Amino acid sequence: MKEKSFKILSPCGILGYGFPDESFNRAIEMSPDAIVVDAGSTDAGPHKLGAGVAIVSKMAAKKDLRRIITAGYKLGIPVIIGSAGGSGGEVHVKWTLAIIDEILREEGIKDLKQAIVWADIPKAAVREAMRKGEVVPLGTSVPQLEEKALEETTAIVAQMGIEPIIKALESHAGLIICGRAYDPAPFAAVGVYNGYPKALSYHMGKVLECGALCCNPGTTKDCMMGELFEDHFDVYPADPRRKCNTTSVAAHTFYEKDHPFILHGPGIIQDLERCTFVQKAENRVSVYGSDMRDSDGYWIKLEGARLQAYRTFVIAGVRDPILISKLDEVEKAVQASVEKQYEEIDRSLYTIMFYNYGINAVMGDLEPLKDVPHEVGVLFQVVASTQEIASAICASLRSTFMHYGYEGRKATAGNLAFPFAPSDVEFGKVFEFSVYHLMKVSDPCSFFPLEARE
Repeated sequence: MKEKSFKILSPCGILGYGFPDESFNRAIEMSPDAIVVDAGSTDAGPHKLGAGVAIVSKMAAKKDLRRIITAGYKLGIPVIIGSAGGSGGEVHVKWTLAIIDEILREEGIKDLKQAIVWADIPKAAVREAMRKGEVVPLGTSVPQLEEKALEETTAIVAQMGIEPIIKALESHAGLIICGRAYDPAPFAAVGVYNGYPKALSYHMGKVLECGALCCNPGTTKDCMMGELFEDHFDVYPADPRRKCNTTSVAAHTFYEKDHPFILHGPGIIQDLERCTFVQKAENRVSVYGSDMRDSDGYWIKLEGARLQAYRTFVIAGVRDPILISKLDEVEKAVQASVEKQYEEIDRSLYTIMFYNYGINAVMGDLEPLKDVPHEVGVLFQVVASTQEIASAICASLRSTFMHYGYEGRKATAGNLAFPFAPSDVEFGKVFEFSVYHLMKVSDPCSFFPLEARE
């Protein structure tokens, strides 16, 4: 008798990143029981949340959604999207819903039951939790949340756990669109809903949420299959050319964690210390021993952003070996010159930054390689309280740098080569995380309302 199992297809690491048709078709032929895809991340910082824009283009999202939705509809299996639109706020979810409506009209699908799980958190609720002492910083570098920061925050979302998504599954919706979700939660929810252990479901979700990144070569732009059993789970790529082995899967278990085997989530603590990874077949790994316990109280992660400043930047190239050898010195002199030129502008209203790609731009003082390259890409930016100040200071910085005279200079035609014109790019608003905290809740579903949608 064949052992009972449940298959989940993860088509890619983030919705809109894309995946090969060949892999997806092969995965569909494997008869998955659900298709789950994560659509969000804070990896790119607070801008998407603060500005209310998506993490990928509409074209990219629509291409992936069309294939996922039509496949799930034909198979009669649930499709779950986590952190819709990237940041999972109301504006991001509505952006995703508009794309879905276009697809359903174009495909002639009229009977797909949908469910939305919203993840927007009212400031009043956060304020009340602050009053009770039930809002704490996430990490030692995050300050206590103050009223001023809360008031200036443009949008707040929270990472939902599995409970609100299970409620959506209980409504028998064929398409579930979630606001901000803890990345493994949509995968874990469908596993738990179908009767599989929570610890195994969460651990498999941790592996699947990045697509085929747990393979060699790893990528977020390919399909991964996960299969739950009563006492373990298996993972394997849809593309047989990608190699999935015990080391690659174990390594991905450690991915984005601050502890080797402890991983915190909404209301849970995963304990993976006693896990074992077994090569079940050439390209298939079985994972045993995943463990989990409830956390002390149910805490959800809050994410909020506020407007910090405005940015203008310039990208240029330098190929003069004399200038390259004195680059740090010249940049300091150029900055001092510009600051003196605009003495009437309070220095607290703007910040000048240089990034010398080719000389320590990535690692800074930690860079062990000290050889001087033959050319350097210089990115300099000004972040200021207004766009006008940012652009004015940056333009002066660019023109001063362009013709700055340094010891040993042989030519006066210009120090910088610009790849495009105009050289100065007004980036616009700059956001910062003003809320990056944990909030205690009494009910895992209370702040994640479910909405049915026909």
